[in-house]
Amino acid sequence: MDKKDIYEHLAKIYLDASLKRKNKTSKAPTFKNLFFISFAVIFLLVISLGLSLTKNKSLSLAKFENNQPLNNELALLLQPDIVKINFNFDPAKKESYSLYLNKLNVARFKALGFSLKNADYQDSVTLRIEFNNIFNERSEVYIKDISHKWQHYKIPLSDFKYISDWSEMSGLSFIVEEWNVKGKKGIVYIDNVRLLK
Repeated sequence: MDKKDIYEHLAKIYLDASLKRKNKTSKAPTFKNLFFISFAVIFLLVISLGLSLTKNKSLSLAKFENNQPLNNELALLLQPDIVKINFNFDPAKKESYSLYLNKLNVARFKALGFSLKNADYQDSVTLRIEFNNIFNERSEVYIKDISHKWQHYKIPLSDFKYISDWSEMSGLSFIVEEWNVKGKKGIVYIDNVRLLK
């Protein structure tokens, strides 16, 4: 074997080895491929999580006492999220949460539904629920001794005796007043405020 044959043989071995190395590296995923795969997986996880949360929230809104479905009872959802009235009667005399009804026609509805919970099980809290219309008619109903566990309420609109015209309502308020609580500080939670047919 002469020098030329030896060089050709070594070159062939080197080229074969480098081709095998290129084939191995091309089969391994690149950074670009890994990035797109991980992005796709994260995107699908976020979409599925969002759908499951939406499904759970809609299921929780469609339940009432004893986990019985509301069926066609739910007519208009005014406030789907939990809100809190955080009261501290030093120096305030009342705290409230109000919904602006923007001249809403409530005449076709029969009742107001909502859920309440008092944060402090030792405190005795009375809540004033007040409707008013654009004609300055105002009427209220009181809910006494709010429990520290969620309680569902359904108040007939006929209980708001001083409202004669329900066609243009301006507001709905939930009010905690200093003289209607035992303690000076506390929290009342309100959820799922709705008008029922």
